[in-house]
Amino acid sequence: MAFPSKLLNDGERVVVSTRTHPKALVLPGLVLLTGLVVGLWLWFRVDNRWVGYLGLVLALAVTAWFVAVPLLRWLSTTYTFTNRRFIKRSGFISKQGRTIPLNRISGVDFDIDVLDRVFGCGTLVVSDASTDGSVLLHDIPHVEKVQLLVSDELHRLTTGDGRDDGA
Repeated sequence: MAFPSKLLNDGERVVVSTRTHPKALVLPGLVLLTGLVVGLWLWFRVDNRWVGYLGLVLALAVTAWFVAVPLLRWLSTTYTFTNRRFIKRSGFISKQGRTIPLNRISGVDFDIDVLDRVFGCGTLVVSDASTDGSVLLHDIPHVEKVQLLVSDELHRLTTGDGRDDGA
């Protein structure tokens, strides 16, 4: 996904822009499937049509809530590293953001558990000099590659190597 260029400063370029791995949508997908099965069962098995209608509407409403909210959260949350800063943006109607200048980041680590290996993602840990200490970015796709790119940019920043090799 492309980070809006209107939000970049002069001379700033995107190094990595990503969102949470789609595995975050597995549970909402199961809820959707279960809600449809329950709703259809109520529709066809309940003798009283009004109770069937009410059950179907209730099942669809609950399903929509437990599917729409995670889907909108997944669609509206992005993590972007530029050659100057880290930017976390989230929110569909009301927006929240966090920015950490790269020169304040003291380390970028990753953690991959067994399930993450299956899905090809992991947790990126961005340590900074603030009172919060670090930011955990869960379920980042290709987390090792992202960590390598960000570490390379941090190295470039600390050594003063201003070369831009098109990464």
